[in-house]
Amino acid sequence: MMSTSAPMMGATRPRLIVFGNEKGGSGKSTAAVHVAVGLARAGKRVAALDLDARQGSLSRYLAGRDQSLPTPPTVAIQRSALPVVADADEEERRQLDAAIGRFGSYEFIVLDTPGSDSNLTRLAHARADVLVTPINDSFVDLDLLARIDPDTHNITGPSLYSEMVWEQRKRRALSDGQTIDWIVMRNRMGHVEGRNKRVIADILAALAKRIGFRLAPGFGERVIFRELFLKGLTLLDLGSDTGHSMTLSHVAARQEVRALIDAILAAPPPRSVLVRSPTAVAQPRP
Repeated sequence: MMSTSAPMMGATRPRLIVFGNEKGGSGKSTAAVHVAVGLARAGKRVAALDLDARQGSLSRYLAGRDQSLPTPPTVAIQRSALPVVADADEEERRQLDAAIGRFGSYEFIVLDTPGSDSNLTRLAHARADVLVTPINDSFVDLDLLARIDPDTHNITGPSLYSEMVWEQRKRRALSDGQTIDWIVMRNRMGHVEGRNKRVIADILAALAKRIGFRLAPGFGERVIFRELFLKGLTLLDLGSDTGHSMTLSHVAARQEVRALIDAILAAPPPRSVLVRSPTAVAQPRP
């Protein structure tokens, strides 16, 4: 069986920013588009890969943009139709590596992955320099990262997704000695403070230390994110040049996008994340 570890690349290779979450509806594509366009607007050479070509949210979003706006070149990668699983996996690996190689002179490549466990999902995670996992601010989405006791809110064990990320981190370390900078962003957050919101914040802070991810600011629950999709626009495009006026809510949302980009580009704090299994999260929270 072919290895799914990341290929060896030169020191000047692009930085791969992977948006991953095995649960649909988390806002991966919206966040990926805004980060890709934000980097392009900052003058960076950035490309985008859509690994969920069947749904095609990222590629359709960018295809709808006006040609006068900064737009990353985009490639959609289809799932293999080969009947033998090993052959299909290998074909997908070749397609992904070819797409990454196509943009080898770029500074960044943003990858949007399917909202399910698949070969392409795992291949992308293993190649990530930065993994961004958006989660909605709810216990349903928190279950993606860990099992939580409903009465005590203690962390009782890792989720399948956390275990998958840990496995891809091991593959990456064996491949080129590098780790994956994992960022979890709380997405679609309500603007009213509540007990559940505080509990989720406490659990995420504990999880961040136990399984080795950084917490980053996400996007608030705003209708504008959904309205812009059909026009191919992002919050960073709004202004007089596109004929869309800015409101105070839009200004706040734009700052959220910029804060996420800043968090992605920030150097991660020193840490050792490959020396233990995610089963370490089974310890009770202090």
